[in-house]
Amino acid sequence: MSRYDRFPNLRVDGPDSNGVVELVFDTPPMNQVSEAAHGELAAIWREFDADPAVRAVLIRGEGRAFSAGGSFDLVQRLIDDYDARTRTMVEARDLVYNVIDCAKPIVSAIHGPAVGAGLVAGMLADISVVSRTANIIDGHTRLGVAAGDHAAICWPLLCGMAKAKYYLMTCRPLSGEEAEQIGLVSLCVDEDELLTTAREVATELALGATGALRWTKQSLNNWYRQVAGSIFDASLALEFYGFGGPDVREGLASHRERRTPSFE
Repeated sequence: MSRYDRFPNLRVDGPDSNGVVELVFDTPPMNQVSEAAHGELAAIWREFDADPAVRAVLIRGEGRAFSAGGSFDLVQRLIDDYDARTRTMVEARDLVYNVIDCAKPIVSAIHGPAVGAGLVAGMLADISVVSRTANIIDGHTRLGVAAGDHAAICWPLLCGMAKAKYYLMTCRPLSGEEAEQIGLVSLCVDEDELLTTAREVATELALGATGALRWTKQSLNNWYRQVAGSIFDASLALEFYGFGGPDVREGLASHRERRTPSFE
Protein backbone atom coordinates (compact mmCIF):
# COMPACT_ATOMS: atom_id res chain seq x y z
CA MET A 1 0.00 0.00 0.00
CA SER A 2 1.39 3.38 -1.01
CA ARG A 3 1.37 6.37 1.31
CA TYR A 4 -0.24 8.24 -1.60
CA ASP A 5 -3.31 5.99 -1.82
CA ARG A 6 -5.22 8.49 0.29
CA PHE A 7 -5.04 10.91 -2.65
CA PRO A 8 -7.21 8.99 -5.15
CA ASN A 9 -8.04 12.08 -7.23
CA LEU A 10 -4.37 12.85 -7.94
CA ARG A 11 -1.84 10.76 -9.83
CA VAL A 12 1.55 10.23 -8.23
CA ASP A 13 4.34 8.58 -10.26
CA GLY A 14 7.49 7.48 -8.47
CA PRO A 15 9.67 8.45 -6.79
CA ASP A 16 12.28 7.24 -9.28
CA SER A 17 15.77 6.02 -8.41
CA ASN A 18 16.97 9.62 -8.04
CA GLY A 19 14.18 10.55 -5.65
CA VAL A 20 12.07 12.55 -8.13
CA VAL A 21 8.32 12.10 -7.68
CA GLU A 22 5.85 13.35 -10.29
CA LEU A 23 2.48 14.83 -9.33
CA VAL A 24 0.35 14.56 -12.48
CA PHE A 25 -2.97 16.24 -13.28
CA ASP A 26 -4.72 13.47 -15.19
CA THR A 27 -8.46 14.08 -15.47
CA PRO A 28 -9.34 14.33 -19.18
CA PRO A 29 -10.08 16.28 -21.19
CA MET A 30 -8.52 19.38 -19.58
CA ASN A 31 -7.41 18.28 -16.09
CA GLN A 32 -9.97 20.33 -14.21
CA VAL A 33 -9.75 20.21 -10.42
CA SER A 34 -12.79 18.71 -8.70
CA GLU A 35 -13.90 19.54 -5.17
CA ALA A 36 -12.26 16.36 -3.85
CA ALA A 37 -9.05 16.94 -5.82
CA HIS A 38 -8.81 20.50 -4.49
CA GLY A 39 -8.56 19.24 -0.92
CA GLU A 40 -6.02 16.58 -1.88
CA LEU A 41 -3.90 19.07 -3.80
CA ALA A 42 -3.70 21.24 -0.69
CA ALA A 43 -2.65 18.35 1.56
CA ILE A 44 -0.29 16.27 -0.57
CA TRP A 45 2.69 18.61 -0.14
CA ARG A 46 2.96 17.66 3.52
CA GLU A 47 3.18 14.01 2.44
CA PHE A 48 5.95 14.76 -0.04
CA ASP A 49 7.75 16.67 2.69
CA ALA A 50 7.51 13.72 5.09
CA ASP A 51 8.47 11.03 2.56
CA PRO A 52 12.19 10.18 2.99
CA ALA A 53 12.27 8.66 -0.52
CA VAL A 54 11.36 12.00 -2.14
CA ARG A 55 14.18 14.43 -2.90
CA ALA A 56 12.38 16.61 -5.49
CA VAL A 57 8.86 17.02 -6.90
CA LEU A 58 7.85 17.58 -10.52
CA ILE A 59 4.28 18.76 -11.15
CA ARG A 60 2.84 18.45 -14.65
CA GLY A 61 -0.34 17.83 -16.63
CA GLU A 62 -1.22 14.87 -18.85
CA GLY A 63 -2.65 15.39 -22.33
CA ARG A 64 -3.60 18.77 -23.79
CA ALA A 65 -3.49 20.91 -20.63
CA PHE A 66 -1.54 21.56 -17.48
CA SER A 67 -4.77 22.22 -15.56
CA ALA A 68 -7.91 24.06 -16.61
CA GLY A 69 -8.78 25.16 -13.07
CA GLY A 70 -11.71 24.37 -10.80
CA SER A 71 -14.75 22.67 -12.26
CA PHE A 72 -17.97 24.62 -12.82
CA ASP A 73 -19.65 22.30 -10.29
CA LEU A 74 -17.13 23.35 -7.65
CA VAL A 75 -17.71 27.04 -8.38
CA GLN A 76 -21.47 26.49 -8.09
CA ARG A 77 -20.97 24.85 -4.70
CA LEU A 78 -18.92 27.82 -3.52
CA ILE A 79 -21.77 30.12 -4.52
CA ASP A 80 -24.54 28.06 -2.93
CA ASP A 81 -22.98 26.40 0.10
CA TYR A 82 -21.42 28.44 2.93
CA ASP A 83 -19.76 25.38 4.49
CA ALA A 84 -18.21 24.36 1.16
CA ARG A 85 -17.04 27.94 0.63
CA THR A 86 -15.40 28.04 4.04
CA ARG A 87 -13.74 24.66 3.62
CA THR A 88 -12.42 25.52 0.16
CA MET A 89 -11.05 28.85 1.40
CA VAL A 90 -9.05 27.01 4.07
CA GLU A 91 -7.83 24.53 1.44
CA ALA A 92 -6.80 27.39 -0.86
CA ARG A 93 -4.77 28.92 1.95
CA ASP A 94 -3.21 25.55 2.84
CA LEU A 95 -2.31 24.92 -0.81
CA VAL A 96 -0.24 28.11 -1.01
CA TYR A 97 1.49 27.72 2.35
CA ASN A 98 2.07 23.97 2.01
CA VAL A 99 3.80 24.46 -1.34
CA ILE A 100 5.92 27.28 0.13
CA ASP A 101 6.72 25.28 3.28
CA CYS A 102 7.53 21.98 1.53
CA ALA A 103 11.26 21.55 2.07
CA LYS A 104 11.76 19.49 -1.09
CA PRO A 105 12.57 21.39 -4.30
CA ILE A 106 9.55 21.68 -6.62
CA VAL A 107 9.69 22.00 -10.41
CA SER A 108 6.65 22.64 -12.60
CA ALA A 109 6.29 21.74 -16.29
CA ILE A 110 3.48 23.88 -17.72
CA HIS A 111 1.91 23.44 -21.14
CA GLY A 112 -1.46 24.25 -22.68
CA PRO A 113 -4.08 25.97 -20.52
CA ALA A 114 -2.89 26.69 -16.96
CA VAL A 115 -5.59 28.13 -14.71
CA GLY A 116 -6.86 28.00 -11.14
CA ALA A 117 -5.63 25.67 -8.40
CA GLY A 118 -3.17 23.91 -10.70
CA LEU A 119 -1.66 27.24 -11.67
CA VAL A 120 -1.14 28.02 -7.97
CA ALA A 121 1.26 25.11 -7.60
CA GLY A 122 2.82 25.78 -11.00
CA MET A 123 3.62 29.43 -10.22
CA LEU A 124 4.80 28.80 -6.65
CA ALA A 125 7.14 26.01 -7.72
CA ASP A 126 10.79 26.78 -7.08
CA ILE A 127 11.57 26.39 -10.78
CA SER A 128 8.78 26.88 -13.34
CA VAL A 129 9.41 25.57 -16.86
CA VAL A 130 6.80 26.46 -19.51
CA SER A 131 6.27 25.66 -23.15
CA ARG A 132 6.24 28.59 -25.57
CA THR A 133 2.60 27.92 -26.40
CA ALA A 134 1.39 27.55 -22.80
CA ASN A 135 -1.72 29.62 -22.06
CA ILE A 136 -1.48 31.08 -18.55
CA ILE A 137 -4.62 32.81 -17.28
CA ASP A 138 -5.67 34.12 -13.89
CA GLY A 139 -9.38 34.39 -14.58
CA HIS A 140 -10.74 35.50 -11.22
CA THR A 141 -12.09 38.91 -12.20
CA ARG A 142 -13.66 37.43 -15.38
CA LEU A 143 -15.49 35.05 -13.04
CA GLY A 144 -16.58 37.96 -10.85
CA VAL A 145 -14.38 37.50 -7.77
CA ALA A 146 -11.16 39.15 -6.59
CA ALA A 147 -7.83 37.69 -7.71
CA GLY A 148 -7.09 35.64 -4.60
CA ASP A 149 -5.35 32.27 -4.13
CA HIS A 150 -1.70 32.74 -5.17
CA ALA A 151 -1.90 35.94 -7.25
CA ALA A 152 -1.31 38.62 -4.62
CA ILE A 153 1.45 36.69 -2.87
CA CYS A 154 3.70 36.12 -5.86
CA TRP A 155 2.79 37.91 -9.10
CA PRO A 156 3.99 41.40 -8.00
CA LEU A 157 7.23 39.87 -6.71
CA LEU A 158 7.79 37.85 -9.88
CA CYS A 159 6.84 40.28 -12.63
CA GLY A 160 6.33 43.68 -10.93
CA MET A 161 3.23 45.54 -9.87
CA ALA A 162 2.41 47.12 -13.25
CA LYS A 163 2.37 43.81 -15.12
CA ALA A 164 0.63 42.02 -12.24
CA LYS A 165 -2.20 44.55 -12.22
CA TYR A 166 -2.53 44.44 -15.99
CA TYR A 167 -2.88 40.67 -16.25
CA LEU A 168 -4.81 40.10 -13.01
CA MET A 169 -7.35 42.86 -13.64
CA THR A 170 -7.91 42.17 -17.36
CA CYS A 171 -7.59 38.36 -17.26
CA ARG A 172 -5.55 38.60 -20.45
CA PRO A 173 -3.80 35.30 -21.27
CA LEU A 174 -0.03 35.00 -21.36
CA SER A 175 1.86 32.65 -23.63
CA GLY A 176 4.83 30.87 -22.12
CA GLU A 177 7.13 33.13 -24.08
CA GLU A 178 5.45 36.28 -22.72
CA ALA A 179 5.51 34.88 -19.18
CA GLU A 180 9.27 34.36 -19.38
CA GLN A 181 9.82 37.84 -20.84
CA ILE A 182 8.13 39.54 -17.87
CA GLY A 183 9.80 37.29 -15.28
CA LEU A 184 6.70 35.37 -14.22
CA VAL A 185 8.34 31.98 -14.89
CA SER A 186 11.87 30.59 -14.73
CA LEU A 187 12.37 29.12 -18.18
CA CYS A 188 10.56 28.82 -21.52
CA VAL A 189 11.26 26.01 -24.01
CA ASP A 190 9.67 24.42 -27.06
CA GLU A 191 6.84 22.06 -26.13
CA ASP A 192 8.66 18.96 -27.33
CA GLU A 193 11.50 19.83 -24.92
CA LEU A 194 9.31 20.66 -21.93
CA LEU A 195 9.23 17.38 -20.03
CA THR A 196 12.83 16.51 -20.78
CA THR A 197 14.00 19.91 -19.55
CA ALA A 198 11.81 19.88 -16.43
CA ARG A 199 12.88 16.35 -15.53
CA GLU A 200 16.53 17.27 -15.99
CA VAL A 201 16.14 20.22 -13.62
CA ALA A 202 14.25 18.11 -11.07
CA THR A 203 16.92 15.41 -11.20
CA GLU A 204 19.70 17.99 -10.82
CA LEU A 205 18.00 19.34 -7.70
CA ALA A 206 17.31 15.85 -6.35
CA LEU A 207 21.01 14.97 -6.64
CA GLY A 208 22.19 18.30 -5.22
CA ALA A 209 23.26 19.20 -1.69
CA THR A 210 20.07 18.54 0.24
CA GLY A 211 20.63 20.92 3.12
CA ALA A 212 21.97 23.76 1.01
CA LEU A 213 19.05 23.60 -1.41
CA ARG A 214 16.38 23.31 1.25
CA TRP A 215 17.74 26.14 3.39
CA THR A 216 18.08 28.34 0.31
CA LYS A 217 14.43 27.66 -0.49
CA GLN A 218 13.47 28.29 3.13
CA SER A 219 15.18 31.68 3.24
CA LEU A 220 13.99 32.88 -0.17
CA ASN A 221 10.40 31.90 0.55
CA ASN A 222 10.45 34.23 3.52
CA TRP A 223 9.77 36.92 0.90
CA TYR A 224 6.37 35.27 0.55
CA ARG A 225 5.82 34.63 4.25
CA GLN A 226 6.99 37.91 5.73
CA VAL A 227 6.53 40.42 2.90
CA ALA A 228 3.35 39.16 1.24
CA GLY A 229 1.73 36.74 3.69
CA SER A 230 -0.73 39.22 5.17
CA ILE A 231 -1.50 40.57 1.69
CA PHE A 232 -2.29 37.05 0.52
CA ASP A 233 -4.55 36.33 3.50
CA ALA A 234 -6.54 39.51 2.81
CA SER A 235 -6.83 38.75 -0.92
CA LEU A 236 -8.08 35.24 -0.18
CA ALA A 237 -10.75 36.60 2.17
CA LEU A 238 -11.85 39.13 -0.46
CA GLU A 239 -11.99 36.45 -3.15
CA PHE A 240 -14.24 34.19 -1.10
CA TYR A 241 -16.36 37.13 0.02
CA GLY A 242 -17.10 37.57 -3.67
CA PHE A 243 -18.52 34.05 -3.97
CA GLY A 244 -21.47 35.29 -1.92
CA GLY A 245 -22.21 38.17 -4.30
CA PRO A 246 -24.10 38.62 -7.58
CA ASP A 247 -21.16 39.10 -9.97
CA VAL A 248 -19.90 35.53 -9.65
CA ARG A 249 -23.32 34.16 -10.58
CA GLU A 250 -23.21 36.10 -13.84
CA GLY A 251 -19.57 35.17 -14.35
CA LEU A 252 -20.26 31.46 -13.98
CA ALA A 253 -23.37 31.64 -16.18
CA SER A 254 -21.39 33.40 -18.92
CA HIS A 255 -18.72 30.68 -18.83
CA ARG A 256 -21.31 27.95 -19.09
CA GLU A 257 -23.14 29.74 -21.88
CA ARG A 258 -19.89 30.69 -23.67
CA ARG A 259 -20.68 34.40 -23.84
CA THR A 260 -19.31 37.71 -22.59
CA PRO A 261 -20.44 38.46 -19.02
CA SER A 262 -22.71 41.42 -18.33
CA PHE A 263 -21.80 42.71 -14.87
CA GLU A 264 -24.15 45.28 -13.35
